Parts: sequence; structure tokens; C-alpha cells
Amino acid sequence: MSSTGKVIAVCISEKKGTQKTEVPSVTLVPEWGIEGDAHAGKWHRQVSLLALEKIEAFRERGADVDFGAFGENIIVEGFDLRNLPVGTRFRIGGALLELTQIGKECHTHCAIYHQVGDCIMPREGVFTIVLEGGTVKAGDTAELIEAAPDRPFTAAWITLSDKGAAGEREDKSGPLIGEILTGAGYNVVEGLLIPDEPALLKKELMRLADQRQVNVIFTTGGTGFSKRDRTPEATADVCERMTPGIAEAIRAYSMTKTPTAMLSRATAGIRRDTLIINLPGSPKAVRECLEFLLHPLEHGLEIMLGRDGECARPDPADK
Repeated sequence: MSSTGKVIAVCISEKKGTQKTEVPSVTLVPEWGIEGDAHAGKWHRQVSLLALEKIEAFRERGADVDFGAFGENIIVEGFDLRNLPVGTRFRIGGALLELTQIGKECHTHCAIYHQVGDCIMPREGVFTIVLEGGTVKAGDTAELIEAAPDRPFTAAWITLSDKGAAGEREDKSGPLIGEILTGAGYNVVEGLLIPDEPALLKKELMRLADQRQVNVIFTTGGTGFSKRDRTPEATADVCERMTPGIAEAIRAYSMTKTPTAMLSRATAGIRRDTLIINLPGSPKAVRECLEFLLHPLEHGLEIMLGRDGECARPDPADK
């Protein structure tokens, strides 16, 4: 199923955080973004889109804003961008874009915010990567293509380590999670190394779940008895539903390897359509736990995302 809209304007800027300027057309480069635009690069926010309807609603509040004022690259008409799922694609002109993030956090407010005290881009804008290049201009048709229902699960990992974040210790556990998941067919979209700060962890978990809509996030570290070990508490604070069976199963399995596994305070839970799982901090334990988890995890993700409604189906291994 698809629907169509229209490109109203295209804009670029040479510097991040500044108002973009409307131009006659833009050239989109695969895996890079818009040629000559400050936000182009090998990352997940290459091209930004904003709906004309949201700009007009903002103007009705008395603000005199030009296209590009919010830092948007492409203004389109006819789509409720904010409520589209990550993975949605847009065929615009000769280019193909894929939605990677909904909204964003403003660290340093843009020019329009400083002028009128508000900006709709963090709430209503979306971000995409360029899959196929081409030229885009005002008047082009924009076709919306729904996210493929069988697209690979997306994943992210977060390592919690004060010494690792300070550069005093190499992080081996986080990259190992990424390597194992990639080998299992997951699309690993982000990996982070941060200190043992609960507020920072909660912020990143919410961003990955709400804006990037990652299917599963694994944390590693911060689950023990140290006063700085607060990963389980931060995880529980952001989750809407807890999944205690996962943490219980990991502990039970890990205790067949070492009795000290009973000291783990790891937990797991769901925020929206994202499953968050705490793993131990050591690479050896990470590998063991993932090898144990990956088979049943796939079925759980299918249920959570509505791809499979049968929870009590027989395991092929039982036949």
C-alpha cells in the first residue's frame, strides 16, 4: 500500500544549526545526503523532512517563517510524517529515502527558536537516509512506501563503564554484542559507550526507543553491587512493561557457568515497541548470554511487533 504527496520546497544550509535557504533543486547522493548541505554525511540523519501542514499551523500562530526556517531540507504536503514508522520509504523524484528517526532533541536551539521561542522541527520533523540518489525539486511527486513487514530486526547496544567512557579501558563487550547480532541477521543501528550515569542511560534508552524505534536494545555493565551500578534501575524507570522471565532465565543459565551469576541485578522490559535487556559486563558472559537468548528472543520480538500472534506454538526442537 502506498500514498502520494507533493514536494513544496527544497532547502539547504552550509552550517548546522542555521536556517536553511530555499533553492530550485537539490541533488541527493546515496549514503551521504544532499550535496552541499551541512547535515550530509555517513550517519542516520542525512535528509530532514517537514510537513507543509505543520508549517502552516505554526504560521497561524502569528510567526512569519520562510521555508527552511526550522532547518528542514524537504517540505512535503500530504503526509502525517510524525506518525509514520521508522523504515517507511519515500520515492521522491528519482531518489529513494528511508525514514530513520522521528523528531530530535535540540542541544543548541536553532535560529528560529531564538527568534520566536519555539521550533516545530524537534516535534514534527523526521530524518532519512538516501538509498538511491537523484534530483529533487518543488512540484515533484512524493510516494510513500510502507515499511516492509519482514524487514530485519533493528538493534542497538549501550556499554556502561566509567573507565571505558574516560578512555582508560577498551570496551570489548559492546562491539561484541554488535558483531554477534549482525551475524544473526539483525540491523545494528547504533552502539554507545557511556559512563555509569542513570540519567544519561535513561535519556539514550528513550531516544533509541521513541525516536529511532529500535526493536531491541542491549545494555552491558552496571548490573552488580557497586554503588555506581544503576543500570537495572534506569532500565526499569523507562520501561512500561517488565519482562522478568528474560532476566531470570539469563541468571539461571549463567549460574551453570559460575555461581557468582546470582549477584547480577539485571532486568529487562518493554518501552513502546522496544525490548530492553541488561547483559553482564564481561565479553565472555555477553557471548554466552546471547547464544542462549537469540533463538527464543526472535519469537518474542515477533509477538511484540505483531508479526506473530501465537505465543504457545511448539518449538521445532521438541519434535
